[in-house]
Amino acid sequence: MNLSAFYTSTDHFTITPAIMMALFGCAILLFDFFPFLRQRRDLLVLLSVAEAFAGYGLIQQQRWISANGVALQGFDGAVTIDNFSIFFNWIFLIAAVIVAIASYKYLEVAGEHHGEYYGLILFAQCGMYFLATGTDLVTLFIGLELMALTFYVMVGFLRSDRRSNEAAMKYLLLGAFSSGFLVYGFSILYGMAGSTRLSDVLAALASRDPWNPVVFLAIATTLVGLFFKISAAPFHMWAPDAYEGAPTTVTAYLSVASKAASFAFLLRMFKDMPAPLLAAWTPMLSVIAVITLTLGNLGAINQTNMKRLLAYSSISHAGYMLLGVIAGNDTGLKGIYVYIMVYTFMTLGAFIVIVALRRANIIGEDLDDIAGLIHKSPGYATLMLIFMLSMAGIPPTAGFLGKYYIFLALIQSGHFTLAAIGALYVAVAVYYYFKIVRCMFIRDAEEKTPPLAASLGLRFAVGLTGVLTLAIGIYPEPFLRLALATLR
Repeated sequence: MNLSAFYTSTDHFTITPAIMMALFGCAILLFDFFPFLRQRRDLLVLLSVAEAFAGYGLIQQQRWISANGVALQGFDGAVTIDNFSIFFNWIFLIAAVIVAIASYKYLEVAGEHHGEYYGLILFAQCGMYFLATGTDLVTLFIGLELMALTFYVMVGFLRSDRRSNEAAMKYLLLGAFSSGFLVYGFSILYGMAGSTRLSDVLAALASRDPWNPVVFLAIATTLVGLFFKISAAPFHMWAPDAYEGAPTTVTAYLSVASKAASFAFLLRMFKDMPAPLLAAWTPMLSVIAVITLTLGNLGAINQTNMKRLLAYSSISHAGYMLLGVIAGNDTGLKGIYVYIMVYTFMTLGAFIVIVALRRANIIGEDLDDIAGLIHKSPGYATLMLIFMLSMAGIPPTAGFLGKYYIFLALIQSGHFTLAAIGALYVAVAVYYYFKIVRCMFIRDAEEKTPPLAASLGLRFAVGLTGVLTLAIGIYPEPFLRLALATLR
């Protein structure tokens, strides 16, 4: 059989980074099978090599786009390489590397250092790759399920921990339920368009009345599936339990990379949506965004477990990014890209500090565990302060920049009420983020505890995220140019 008839070098070029991730992920699983190759440090090095190859592939794709000035399509339009996909795939790659580096010490302390963990990171990233590059309903769904199935396993990775097992089960059941809604919506879209290509689907939607019952059913069921993936209310109920029960490094990866990939999916579906259809759905999206902000922020107020607190915080951040979608202008899209970028670094950093609190016989997730941290570890306490200020949106941290562009987009598009509500919830967020700050700087530790977990990789990961969180806020021009290039 002549494969070149339907598989060309251009097709191969569009998925080269994904091929690298998949091959090295399988290699890690095979290497871990042999006892004489079970050096965990070697597997971490192998993951780093995989990311280097994937990064090189992204650079080559970026150079091709710059040289030709057009997007590159493969597999008859099922995969599209453009500035949008390149931007998101760099986010996924950076998040995967930081999480893998921070995981080494954590898994050693937790006594669950198994080689397949690093393979799962690569498989999840491979699914994310197709969520960012996919321009076909089938491609997008396969990418989503590959990512989701991997995270179901990773959330339950602490096999002897009942919380981890329970969280994985809840996440699996609710995730399968949401996937059912999503694939049902996709089936209706396919029936209307007679094609799975997004361009054909959008053309079919543009030719119909926005309030046509079939169009309404297709968009509604698709949104239910997508809202679950980004943990938007009222489909957010899985997030607090999954975040608390999962290994903290998995929580970091899930909260950052999975959310970024799901927003890439959402934007692929809706950033080019016909204007009449988007206008018809704006009131509904506005209600969802306000409910998400409300439940996320109010739910975080009474939390004493930091992972649950950050889970509700993550829900509220999803609400802010939805506001950018509602604005529907270039500033709103730019705001989402900036927000995703800053959210990645500040959230990873906050969770890595919690990783450092995990020591032998100490879980290190409650507010009591971080009490007096400024006396025990001034460096970690200072970095955590930076991350909390950024999450609250206080200058000169990166979080302020993200919220600024979201609010600017809302004002430019005339959504003054939504801008006022978003600003109001910033004040609420300051309260619960400063609960953590107060514990670190004002409270004394209740008892003498062993030193925090420390390793070169852990310090590097938290230091890098801290520097980037400050750098984006203090000198934002290079990062804004990157977000602006994504719009083209």
